[in-house]
Amino acid sequence: MRLGLLSDIHGNRIALEAVLDDMPPVDGIVCAGDVVGYNPWPAECVAAVRDRAIPTVQGNHDRAVAAGSAPGFNGMARAGVDHAREALDDGVIAWLDDLPERRTVADGRVAVVHGHPDDPDHYTRTREFAGGLIDRAADRLDVDDGDLDALVLGHTHVQHHGVFPEGVVVNPGSVGQPRDGDPRAAYALLDVDERTVEQRRVEYDTDAVASAVADAGLPERIGSRLAEGR
Repeated sequence: MRLGLLSDIHGNRIALEAVLDDMPPVDGIVCAGDVVGYNPWPAECVAAVRDRAIPTVQGNHDRAVAAGSAPGFNGMARAGVDHAREALDDGVIAWLDDLPERRTVADGRVAVVHGHPDDPDHYTRTREFAGGLIDRAADRLDVDDGDLDALVLGHTHVQHHGVFPEGVVVNPGSVGQPRDGDPRAAYALLDVDERTVEQRRVEYDTDAVASAVADAGLPERIGSRLAEGR
């Protein structure tokens, strides 16, 4: 079984389209949260995820948009939340609100969270990947850790994975706002049976997104940082 892994789309339609066009045939796609926020196209990105019935967990920006409250967010993040609130109808807001914090896919063999199995807002850095994350995910989801082959998470916008005796931990990176110094949209492919990961990057028109950011009245830095991958 091969899965396409997405995370942190953040309202970037152009990046999402580039990723979906580049993705080879897979048995399914999953998303580790933050479909909305920052960029100008929250409705289009939610529609793309919902139309494909992509299993998704709730990211912190998804939750903030659903709640209409963004405590601790900086100015750029709050602006993205406000923009999404204005752009989305009640049905989409309800969909964001109903997203789970944790879920399993692939017949219970893959766990999906946003930040960390214990705390969806925690930034799980690469140095933590070997710290029993598979076991923590199993505990939180009340499943047998022997049944889990992989844990998928996001939130950091940094692409990374680790292969351990208990399974694979993978952050596919951010589709819509990479922060690892590579401006290309990020995603990953997971072979559940072989426990292998292919990290992939796709070029897209960051200038077009920056122009749309300006047209939407969002902070200029949201668009300019895309070309830097920061």
